[in-house]
Amino acid sequence: MSHISLSTTDGIATLVLDNAAKLNAIDLAMWQQLAVHMATIGRDGEIRCIVIRGAGDEAFAAGGDLEEFVDGRATLDQALHYHAQVAAALNAIADCPHPTVAMIRGTCIGGGLEIAGVCDLRISGESARFGAPINKLGFSMYPGEMEGLLKLAGAAVMKEILLEGRILTAAEAYEKGLVTRVIPDAQIEDEAYATARRIAAGAPLVAAWHKQWIRRLQNGKPLNDEEKAASFAFLDTEDYKEGLAAFLAKRKPVFKGR
Repeated sequence: MSHISLSTTDGIATLVLDNAAKLNAIDLAMWQQLAVHMATIGRDGEIRCIVIRGAGDEAFAAGGDLEEFVDGRATLDQALHYHAQVAAALNAIADCPHPTVAMIRGTCIGGGLEIAGVCDLRISGESARFGAPINKLGFSMYPGEMEGLLKLAGAAVMKEILLEGRILTAAEAYEKGLVTRVIPDAQIEDEAYATARRIAAGAPLVAAWHKQWIRRLQNGKPLNDEEKAASFAFLDTEDYKEGLAAFLAKRKPVFKGR
């Protein structure tokens, strides 16, 4: 049965996209579960990083579950409802205050690529494959789902992906800015969780602020005086005092998220 599982170890949450019989294709229930899980994790102050991965070794996710489209996305009202749920899940990932890492093995197509695209970092195995060949299926990508990939890769890459419908190798995806780095397949899990641990070792409020300010600066508008002042909110945190004290004492800092 398709589902998304959630587990947590040492402040690192893992979400597993699990629909193994269909290369982890994501059905509507999974999209809804993803949104719920991300909202729950986002409120958990003990979480330091989130790893999103597919079940098994063959796929991150092979897009949406197309069998549902026949009856569940046949009318305009159904399509608007369906894709509003998808967009909500993607927004929940993008808006989460905790950093997110996509661990990508094998197929990363369509909806899988959309999920990876809104994660903060994407660690890919060498054999991973990327694309969205929906032009061959006769439907277009919903704009609410396209937004994250467009911000990540830009218009030229999005046109290449959507107009050609070509499947990209991991090396090509890296060259086009779709993935953070490419790792030998045998090392992908170790590297994804090593990445998460590096993130988790930092001050969690700082990670959230960095995500916030990166997003804010992308709108192109200059910061106002209130925002400039807000960027120094760290001055009043215990973690700032701890970070400086640990540096001066030449010891490892212990951050508490406050």
